[in-house]
Amino acid sequence: MAEELRRIRDEVREKGRAERRPADVVGPAPSLRAVEVPDPLPAAPAPAPPPVRPDAAAVNATWDVRRTPAPGGLKGRLAGVVRRAMAPFVEAQVAFNSRQVQLDNDLLAYVDARLEATHRHYDAVLGGYGLHLQDADKRHVILQEELVRHVHDLVRRIDLVLADGERGRLSLEFALRDLRARLEEMLPPR
Repeated sequence: MAEELRRIRDEVREKGRAERRPADVVGPAPSLRAVEVPDPLPAAPAPAPPPVRPDAAAVNATWDVRRTPAPGGLKGRLAGVVRRAMAPFVEAQVAFNSRQVQLDNDLLAYVDARLEATHRHYDAVLGGYGLHLQDADKRHVILQEELVRHVHDLVRRIDLVLADGERGRLSLEFALRDLRARLEEMLPPR
């Protein structure tokens, strides 16, 4: 009779081990909710318009002091004498004014070109930085999804280990004593 009870108990144990899967113990895998991606930041306000380029037309039109018309009459003749006497100084002033106007125009062109180059450079730098941040955001979302999956997998594994551990130490000790007794029956006496 004891032998029959052992056989039935062993069959039940084997059947329980064969039918017991992690999904039966833990249950189905929880459905993962979608990863929340934050809304993009609002667009930056439009920048203020750049300052207006200085108008050099007035300087360009009046740099040559020789163009002033001479008055008529006695005043005009007297002015002609003074002009001839002052001619070397006037020519020097005209040459200086000419060079100064050229320098002013070249400086304005240089500042315009420099600002344009600076804007292109900063646009490239900010564009590259923006692409780098977008790439980092994508990688963070992927890592977040992987972490959530990993944590859910760990929870299922821990639940399985805890479920197996709950069978209790006493039942394992009983099974060990029973196995020892059966082995002693199978071995020849000493």
